[in-house]
Amino acid sequence: MIADLRGLHELTGGPEGARRVCWTEEWERGRRFLRERLEELPVQVEVDSAGNLWAVLAGRSSETVVVGSHTDSVPHGGWLDGALGVFAALEVLRVTVAAGEPERTVALVDWADEEGARFGRSLLGSSAFAGSLEPTEVRGLRDADGVALADALAEHGVDVDAMGGAGEGRRDRLAAYLELHIEQGPVLEAEGLPCAAVVGTFGVERWRALFRGHAAHAGSTPMETRSDAGVAAARTIASLPAVARRYGGVCTAGRADFSPGIATAVPGAADVLIDQRHLDRAGLADMLQTARRLAIESAEAGACTFEAEAIWRIDPVRFHPGLVGAALGACAAETRVARELPSGALHDASELARVVPTAMVFASSIDGISHSPVEDTPERDLEQAIRAFGRLARTVIADGVP
Repeated sequence: MIADLRGLHELTGGPEGARRVCWTEEWERGRRFLRERLEELPVQVEVDSAGNLWAVLAGRSSETVVVGSHTDSVPHGGWLDGALGVFAALEVLRVTVAAGEPERTVALVDWADEEGARFGRSLLGSSAFAGSLEPTEVRGLRDADGVALADALAEHGVDVDAMGGAGEGRRDRLAAYLELHIEQGPVLEAEGLPCAAVVGTFGVERWRALFRGHAAHAGSTPMETRSDAGVAAARTIASLPAVARRYGGVCTAGRADFSPGIATAVPGAADVLIDQRHLDRAGLADMLQTARRLAIESAEAGACTFEAEAIWRIDPVRFHPGLVGAALGACAAETRVARELPSGALHDASELARVVPTAMVFASSIDGISHSPVEDTPERDLEQAIRAFGRLARTVIADGVP
């Protein structure tokens, strides 16, 4: 399996990182690499109306255990993000075939456009499958070159208006969804652990803080008469770490734009892009409310106005307790340590948990780095995580959801 991952990286990666941005030729090349390996197995391969690739191994029961992740990447991405889960699913198919007809049907899935790197809408294929995608919300999206999402998808045989039917005829047969992924964070490495069970994914509140003051000359305007939107924005940004610590979540100001944006003018306007995440719905709501209250106070202190603009949100997702317990046991069997942790990043599992019992296993990440050419996991940790995930998958395929 690790050899397959390295082969994919040699084909669609290199020193500058993975190049499998979804809806591009490099992404299709990676999928052809996957299909070539699936041709060695007695599976039925098809692509659904959202562009998700499925490989189904029939079992004694039509009740289906789905294993997978995504092969698309961010530009200059890492060799493990997403691909680890897809090729772990391939290995589950191989082992299951070798063991004889399985008790339950097993399906590998490669979700389309998990990253949202080209058009900005993450979890596209999995949300279409789960029934949470509204085509009208994405039809008008365009990439950096002005290409419409609908046109790009059409080139790959996907009709945006038909994406919502991706789960029809398949969702009602699902018994469980299991995903292996790298942590993309520093916790496991810091604790010296190769893998862990994931209890769920953080909810997200992504919004823009808009401050409006009065542009003025930087040299001739006295400090006491200024209405400096930049200072109001800076005060708000500086308050976010304390908000995160107070409620046990995370807060990030990822971008700040000042206008007119020159050294010789007091900023008359400032826009700040803020991302807040928490595993608990109430905690997420409290963080949002507190951050906006502090933004209002910062604006008032600087004689500015404030407006909040919502961009995107998703509720926290808790995974199935029985499957999380099974994942915990599988990791403990391989490592002799039972560790569970939440995921600050979103995954396709976040969408699948809406419609089917779901669980994830994390493998450690060196320095917590992901979405980067230097993304990596020690090979011994990788092997243990793969074995733990395989143990989990075999258990659920044989015995069902605990």
